[in-house]
Amino acid sequence: MAIIQLPSALKAYADNQSEVSVSASDAIGALNALANAHPSIRAHIFDADGKPRSFINIFIGDTNIKSLNGFNTAIDDKTVLTLIPAIAGGLG
Repeated sequence: MAIIQLPSALKAYADNQSEVSVSASDAIGALNALANAHPSIRAHIFDADGKPRSFINIFIGDTNIKSLNGFNTAIDDKTVLTLIPAIAGGLG
């Protein structure tokens, strides 16, 4: 099973787990498997239309999947996906 590593901000929606095992063949399938296993996380990673929120970045190792095949990036049982929400802010 692939592993999804969750940031602290999302752990509360996945029974306080920092890692969740999922079965999927691509990144979007992994996100859907995560949301199916932990329904309260769905609103934090998907918008109202069911599309992944634009501020969620997914990395495989040091590589953002946006530079691969995006959410269609193939994964296998040894893949570790890391969810990293974009952070904005600072002094104006």
